[in-house]
Parts: sequence; structure tokens; C-alpha cells
Amino acid sequence: MKRLFLISIYVTALCSCGQTQEKTSIYPLQVGDIYLDSKLDDPNFKLCDETRVFQYYNFGKGLQYIGEKIKINEHFMAALKLNEQRNESGFLTIRFIVNCEGKTGRFRVHGMDNEYLGKKFSDTVTNQLMSLTRKLDGWIIGEYDGKAYDYYQYLTFKIENGLLIEIMP
Repeated sequence: MKRLFLISIYVTALCSCGQTQEKTSIYPLQVGDIYLDSKLDDPNFKLCDETRVFQYYNFGKGLQYIGEKIKINEHFMAALKLNEQRNESGFLTIRFIVNCEGKTGRFRVHGMDNEYLGKKFSDTVTNQLMSLTRKLDGWIIGEYDGKAYDYYQYLTFKIENGLLIEIMP
């Protein structure tokens, strides 16, 4: 009986090999995984490994952008025009994936007010920040032991009375 049980476990495991998480479960591999949404995402953006997308900090190098955070700040400060939206305050986070070629995709937006409750920012603010984030093209390829990996990255924008105060991380 024990042998039959072990054989059934082995056959089940063997039959499930090669399937992606998306096909075998409604739950993500990791909390916060961003799966392809054909309504939102560029179909030409490809990951090198759908089942293994790291967090940017897993490489132990911090923010991976050419010119680091200074260049990101300059990029946004030079082009951003939020001051018309005086009533906007809170945190707007744009999370996305940098693939193993240094290209970005699968952008997702999440807003919070200053009390950390969900908030929808105006389309003007959201569209400007999203557009500028998509234009960032200096992302460094995530690498570990000589192999390139896909990774999640985010930018959180702290906005007070329509003014960009800080970009995190």
C-alpha cells in the first residue's frame, strides 16, 4: 500500500513537470507576482523565466539604474507638471518588471493617501508618472553568478498638495 502511494505521488509530480504556475494554480508563486494581462500589457515584452522573477534587492546591489537615483530624480523633475493638481496628496507606486535584457513591462499602479488607505489619483497625475516611468531606459540587468534574471522594481512617488516631494526607493 505504501509503495502504491509513493508511485502515485511520483506520477503526479512527473505529470505536472513543465507547467507554469499560471496553469496549475490560481495562486501566485509569490505574493505580488505580476502576471501578463492582455488588456494592460505589451505582448512583445517577454520574461526570460516566468517562474523566477526576483525582487530588485535580492541581488544585494540596491537600485539598479545607470546614474542611480540621482538620474531618476532628474528625469522626473525635468518633465513633471503636477502643480496644477493642488488637491493631490499621498503615495503613488508604480511597480513593474525589468527583464533579463534590461527592458521594462507589466506596469501596475497603486495609490494611497497619507493615512495609507487606498486612493485613486487623478488621471493627469497617474498618466504623467506612468509615462515618465515607461521612458526610463537605464535599467541594469539583474545578474547573479554570471546569469541574467528578470526582477521586480518599483518607484513610489510622495506627493503633497500637487508637488512631488520624494521618489523612493
